[in-house]
Amino acid sequence: MNHWKTSVCRVAAGCLGVILAACGGTEAGQTGSFSGAVALDGSSTVYPITEAIAEEFQRANRAVRVTVGISGTGGGFKKLCAGEIDVSDASRPIKESELATCRTNGIEVIEIPVAWDGITVVVNPANDWAECLTTEELKRIWQPGSTLRRWKEIRDDWPEREIELYGPDTDSGTFDYFTEAIVGEEDASRSDYTASADDNVLVIGVQGDVRGLGYFGYAYYAENRDRLKALAVDGGSGCVEPSAQTIENGSYRPLSRRMFIYVNESALGRPEVRGFVEYYLENAPELVPEVGYVALSAATYEANLERLSSSATVGGDR
Repeated sequence: MNHWKTSVCRVAAGCLGVILAACGGTEAGQTGSFSGAVALDGSSTVYPITEAIAEEFQRANRAVRVTVGISGTGGGFKKLCAGEIDVSDASRPIKESELATCRTNGIEVIEIPVAWDGITVVVNPANDWAECLTTEELKRIWQPGSTLRRWKEIRDDWPEREIELYGPDTDSGTFDYFTEAIVGEEDASRSDYTASADDNVLVIGVQGDVRGLGYFGYAYYAENRDRLKALAVDGGSGCVEPSAQTIENGSYRPLSRRMFIYVNESALGRPEVRGFVEYYLENAPELVPEVGYVALSAATYEANLERLSSSATVGGDR
């Protein structure tokens, strides 16, 4: 399998999406068996997986145009439920209110888990005092109304230096998950931080700011581990660093989670969409680790293919 090029296909801050055919993946004579277009949008956390899958799919199917956008999990669901896209990347499960909107618009969706992630808390590499934060300390930092501004306010033996915070915006599934897991209430967060739907913006912010502290998907840390420092998290059983092993076995708690794609069930009637989603599940076990996330079990991917084949929509299979 050809290796995908994240440096070439990177979506910059503010971009609505990327046409992956423009990333130079196809070769003359490779036409494949599909033609048409497949539209995806949603989570920037899931984006690296979908980008890799889309590039490889297009290498084998040069007549298919795959577009992948980054509008956040919530933004992706809005477009999916409006019938504007075929597949939505999501770093959290769909909400009942979002599902109701889809159904009001006559759209049924299929939920497909694709990988494990561990939301990673990072600081600038020049930070030589912080190695681990407890979930209670993270709550004090991020909860609504927090006035915590300096590292010394977290622990007395830490320096009297300001903290500059970076995190996902409110349309992000990572924001939803983090606030519920750490603060105890979804969407409950202080608002005085640098927010973005594009995790690359957060990476650049923390790596360029000695005061910086932020959080985002594990793959973005793994890709930039020479420019960032990951903190261990103590969820009550001691400090645990994020890694493929601790994310998969659940010891990196409470920030380990599954990630998903959601498919418009009616779009599966188009061969290029069905072919793309099947290709996604068949190739995820190899490509998910390549981009820095943790693959699900082989049995789970097989079950997902069966779910796709039987069109088991959300609500009908829960």
